[in-house]
Amino acid sequence: MDDGALDLQRAAREAAYSMPLEEINPADPEIFRTDTLWPYFERLRKEAPVHWAVSEEKQVGGYWSITRFNDIMAVDSDHATFSSEPTIVLPDPEEDFTLPMFIAMDPPKHDVQRKTVSPIVAPHHLAYLENIIRERAGVILDDLPIGEEFDWVDKVSIELTTMTLATLFDFPWEDRRKLTRWSDVATAGPESGLFDSTDPEQAEQQRRMELFECVDYFTRLWEERVKAEPKPDLISMLAHGEATRNMDRMEYLGNLILLIVGGNDTTRNTISGSILALSQNPDQEKLLRENPGLIPSMVSETIRWQTPLAYMRRTATRDVEMHGKTIRAGDKVAMWYVSGNRDEEVIERPNDYWIDRPRPRHHMSFGFGIHRCVGNRLAELQLKIIWEEILKRFPKIEVTGPPRRVYSSFVKGYERLPVVIPARN
Repeated sequence: MDDGALDLQRAAREAAYSMPLEEINPADPEIFRTDTLWPYFERLRKEAPVHWAVSEEKQVGGYWSITRFNDIMAVDSDHATFSSEPTIVLPDPEEDFTLPMFIAMDPPKHDVQRKTVSPIVAPHHLAYLENIIRERAGVILDDLPIGEEFDWVDKVSIELTTMTLATLFDFPWEDRRKLTRWSDVATAGPESGLFDSTDPEQAEQQRRMELFECVDYFTRLWEERVKAEPKPDLISMLAHGEATRNMDRMEYLGNLILLIVGGNDTTRNTISGSILALSQNPDQEKLLRENPGLIPSMVSETIRWQTPLAYMRRTATRDVEMHGKTIRAGDKVAMWYVSGNRDEEVIERPNDYWIDRPRPRHHMSFGFGIHRCVGNRLAELQLKIIWEEILKRFPKIEVTGPPRRVYSSFVKGYERLPVVIPARN
């Protein structure tokens, strides 16, 4: 970490501990873009584990933050008290652009829709995908430039996960980068730099236009699949599934966004995070290269360390007491996975990147209860394979500059990570 980054971290710590608790807004995207979120969550865990904040963003307003591991697990496991409807993000949906999706539903509808797509990550299908992912990972890595700087996010993380996602959808190969764009647009705010304008109204208009392009494209695929025999791809599963075949256009789009973001954004950001984490912790990289058998443990530790989705929102269905605070029926509740994964009371040395830590899968990046990530094994598989293939090929990957992080408090990720693969002597 250079002097500028250290100064930024020191300033963040001073700000986090000097401002009144009620002024802390953990959903501020700027603290995620600058990677200065940590002291704010540290203070909340210590002093206000159930914390009320009011965001300046009109669609967010007031919300509760839950920041300790065990409290998050309790909220996430109690879908009767903490509902996923109407959305799993803090901004409320616009009345004229509501996107139902099964992750933002309660039982019984959630259960039957999730069950429709879950065969895509069944053990036998993962075994089938493993060889495909490995072959593609090899092609991607063999095509990387040696001795010159390139963007790891674009060349590797996006490419591998988008290839995998295109396979899951049986999506036209030549258009697969559309999936990346739709994933980014679905979760981005006006200040993200993804839109032609930073004006909130114009950015939202463009976002809707692009997402309508997404659903129109996928509707053509739907019409092809519904006329054919059922196949083991996500569109065919949705088109033929009893619980999903009668979805309207907006519910279809909602579930598409869920599957695209869940199948792409989170894994790609963890792949990028693994390169950064090992670069920042050379002792751990040395340990990994000396013992490739640690790859599965390293994968789990990276998923904890990165926490690619920073939070999930719930909405209280009744008044409930937590740590002396009353959460009222109808209140928004943010479960900050990114904070729970650094909870000193539950996780040993939580701020360390420790690839052979005991119980490496003891983290909350995949959530708990009925909404636990359906694709967690596929995410782990892609990370495992890419690192098995990296270690076969490259003695070193050097990060050559600071990452450019996503401007979002929901998706905790990277827009760019410059690296060089040194030429062999």
